[in-house]
Amino acid sequence: MKFSIREDDLTGEAIAGLLQNHLDFTAGQSPPESTHALDLDELRAPDITFWSAWDGGTLMGCVALKALDAVEGQPGHGEIKSMHTAEAARGRGVARNLMEHLMAEARRQGYGRLSLETGSMESFAAARKLYASFGFETCDPFGNYVVDPYSEFMTLEL
Repeated sequence: MKFSIREDDLTGEAIAGLLQNHLDFTAGQSPPESTHALDLDELRAPDITFWSAWDGGTLMGCVALKALDAVEGQPGHGEIKSMHTAEAARGRGVARNLMEHLMAEARRQGYGRLSLETGSMESFAAARKLYASFGFETCDPFGNYVVDPYSEFMTLEL
């Protein structure tokens, strides 16, 4: 099922609520030093593009792409952040549609690699399975991340 996916300015009440749910979920799974979810202000950084998925007027989910480094002025390595599906929308293909959109945009913008950090616990198994279905593979920590028993790192060459 396809949803309307649009770049989001992170000012609406619905997106603030969904992101708070995301922050609450991640905080409940890991100790603070192992929680890497970004809040609204952090997601408004100029190196981050944020998208939301909608079914009519209902917010279904969100995802962000953070530029990590550039090669000769072109985006090189991007990080997937804030992937979250509203509880009522789970199992409807929202995350898959958001990933397809993000990956198409990353390719269009010239990214060569996408990476992500997700939880290593059972509560993140569906997320890891989704990423693996797109070809992401486990990797070493990247960027400013360090080895952490609560984290799993994944990457994909585009």
